[in-house]
Amino acid sequence: MNVVDSSAWLEYFADGPNAKYFAKPIETVAKLLVPSIVIFEVFKRVFTQRGEDAALQAIALMQQGQVIDLTTSIAMHAAKLGIEAKLPMADSIILATARASSATLWTQDADFEAIYGVKFFRRA
Repeated sequence: MNVVDSSAWLEYFADGPNAKYFAKPIETVAKLLVPSIVIFEVFKRVFTQRGEDAALQAIALMQQGQVIDLTTSIAMHAAKLGIEAKLPMADSIILATARASSATLWTQDADFEAIYGVKFFRRA
């Protein structure tokens, strides 16, 4: 299973230099888990930069994967991870969601660079 964080989704949608690293986990929708917080972050950014229609199209693509809502269990695990790894709230939730499903987390967010279970690609 795969979780793709917000930075990776945005890179993919923009067809940026690192998009090639995230194409396979995004396009393999049968194994794609999408934390609801990632939908929030991507919708907000795309809406701000390109408008509501583009944001809705992005979210429609993301919803081809299995959307994972924030549960009490994931929230509590995220809080612990945030403390242990000194991660911001959204990053903690994304990592906790990935770990709850034994999924690989794909990202270019430097906050995750040295964390187990993460496929990190430095921004080009």
